Amino acid sequence: MTRALREHLARKGVGKSGGFRWRGGEISRVEGFSDAVFAFAVTLLVVSLEVPHTYRELAVAMRGFLPFAICFTALVLIWREHYVFFRRYGLQDNGTVWLNAALLFVVLFYVYPLKFLFTLVISEILHFPAVSGPGRGSEAMIQPSEIPTLFVIYGSGIVAVYVLLALLYRHALRMRESLELTPLEAFDTRASIVSHLLAAGVGLVSIAVALTVPQRLVGLAGYVYFLFAPVMTVNGMISGARRRRFEGLAR
Repeated sequence: MTRALREHLARKGVGKSGGFRWRGGEISRVEGFSDAVFAFAVTLLVVSLEVPHTYRELAVAMRGFLPFAICFTALVLIWREHYVFFRRYGLQDNGTVWLNAALLFVVLFYVYPLKFLFTLVISEILHFPAVSGPGRGSEAMIQPSEIPTLFVIYGSGIVAVYVLLALLYRHALRMRESLELTPLEAFDTRASIVSHLLAAGVGLVSIAVALTVPQRLVGLAGYVYFLFAPVMTVNGMISGARRRRFEGLAR
């Protein structure tokens, strides 16, 4: 299904911007394998693999809707970055294969921590009851002393994903001669590297906050991610202004 979606978006030119020439034509085996992994990751996020038998079971399952929606959106955003990269460069060399494999590994590994974190956040916001399980009675999802570690785990996943995306773009830039990148395309590639490294930087700031602030203030590590919007906006404005100057000089 994801392969068909990729092919449909490619035919429509979705994600194509700034005159960047697309070098990825047919869907490669690397992309096909990647789509299968992304589809499996979404499957792991499913609220419940079993059909509820009672209304109470349905109500419990529906509590997972918002965390599922948030995690699904996060995976789609990563998938879109993956899609644009392979459309732009169409690379299938060893370097790309291994960096892509590392990215897929991180995505799969962090599916459950991602789901757990947002399940916890939504449960706290909506005041859902504690998690219960066979032989455990009622058990809190997390102890206060464990919260910093959770933020470190989540932040490490954010850093790993965006650093690997930056490395993929760095690899494409190193192959600019064989790819015949125009000066403007090389500029856009560098801009993508900077953008992904800034996103990774937000994750690093969150980790630093989680490890350094007193436990009563550890929630600030979560609020750090609100920096994504202003950081990406400012970077986009600066990059856009530089790009326009670069285009003017190139004429």
